[in-house]
Amino acid sequence: MQDFPAFFRSPLSGSLLDPGDTGFVMAEWIADPDPPGAERIEIAPFHRHLHDDEAWYVLEGTLGFRFDDREFDIPAGGAVIAPAGTAHTYWNAGPTPARYILVMPRRIHHLIASLHDPARADQSLDEKFAAFDSELVGEVGKT
Repeated sequence: MQDFPAFFRSPLSGSLLDPGDTGFVMAEWIADPDPPGAERIEIAPFHRHLHDDEAWYVLEGTLGFRFDDREFDIPAGGAVIAPAGTAHTYWNAGPTPARYILVMPRRIHHLIASLHDPARADQSLDEKFAAFDSELVGEVGKT
């Protein structure tokens, strides 16, 4: 078993709680509001994880979600889970920054890391998602 301090993070803001030998990772992130007059800016392209669930807990502000063909907003204090196989995306749905906790299986965490890894810049989004048991749905960025 790992050293006990690996199992907590205080504060979590801006970092990960990732002890390394557990089944999931927690991250606290902030989504800035869209610029005035801009179209909605999605945090992730519309996609699905074939065998993994993903969950959000909104600490401040409001996040908007699309699950399959349904859209809804989750205000501060609310939580939502996208079950495996559910096509989803999300965005800041309010005029102020949205602060939230994302709880994800390790595979989704690795997918997110690959999306931001300059060494994988030559891979298409489809290839990156497929490598982590996920897939893009429909036209990227369109809802």
